[in-house]
Amino acid sequence: MNRPLPTHGRFDYVPLPNRPDYSWPGGKRLALWVALNVETFGFGQKGPTFGNPLPYPDHRNWCWLEYGNRVGIWHILEMADRFEIPLGHHINSYLYDTHPEIMAALAKRPRDEIMGHGRTNSEEPGQRPEAEERTLIQEATAAITKKEGRAPAGWMTPLQAESLVTPDLLKEAGYKYIVDWPCDDQPYWMKTRAGPLLNVPYAVETNDYLSVIHLRQDAPVYGEVVLRQFDEMLEQSVARPLVMAISLHTFIMGQPHRLKVLRDIFRRIKEHKDFDRVWLTTPGAIADHCIAMKPGVIPGS
Repeated sequence: MNRPLPTHGRFDYVPLPNRPDYSWPGGKRLALWVALNVETFGFGQKGPTFGNPLPYPDHRNWCWLEYGNRVGIWHILEMADRFEIPLGHHINSYLYDTHPEIMAALAKRPRDEIMGHGRTNSEEPGQRPEAEERTLIQEATAAITKKEGRAPAGWMTPLQAESLVTPDLLKEAGYKYIVDWPCDDQPYWMKTRAGPLLNVPYAVETNDYLSVIHLRQDAPVYGEVVLRQFDEMLEQSVARPLVMAISLHTFIMGQPHRLKVLRDIFRRIKEHKDFDRVWLTTPGAIADHCIAMKPGVIPGS
């Protein structure tokens, strides 16, 4: 086929209506998972900014980010427990050293999943030479494996800022799936030089970071976007199985004035009249279900 545009070469285009039907465990039709980004930032180093940054070291912005670890995460964990919401935690591995109490608390949450997310979100792995990126992935993976007693199955690159070889390096490091490529509402297989790697759908427009930081939307607007997405995807899932993700950051939705919105999101989802068609789960469980399917069902298999 003549390709007039550059291509990544990772997967082919497969139209949504042309795919085989299948169901999630228990005959469920919509798989829903909630990501919690748990991140640490170096003082005076790169990180998200809220409003106009101050001159170096911009301690005010660092404090806004650190609020998520000191306060915000505990609000969100309490809310997730109240509504029995499993969480997929995107973990910077330096947290084991900088915030060990957080990691100790997460280790006591059997319904949750720990995922790789680099060493710190002050780094962009994709902007490094291949050898350095490989070392970063290996170090982050080794730290999680040592502390948790098992290797993480899933990965999200900090800032989703992949290099051209990130999927190759992650497959070579033993990862089963990634969530870096949010261009679909169903999982699909990607090609790497070490074999196939599954991509599980992730959140773009239902990500609090995009809504609050980039689009400058009030929390109630974000909440309505999430709930409209949920309502529509649940209706669409009658025809085909879908995956919806909600992405939260401790320093954003963990702020007290946004907690009512998060509470409403969780409550309205759990009280939906068709909630019995929802598989509330983790990305690792979604990946395991897809990996076990016969070839030809999941795109790219």
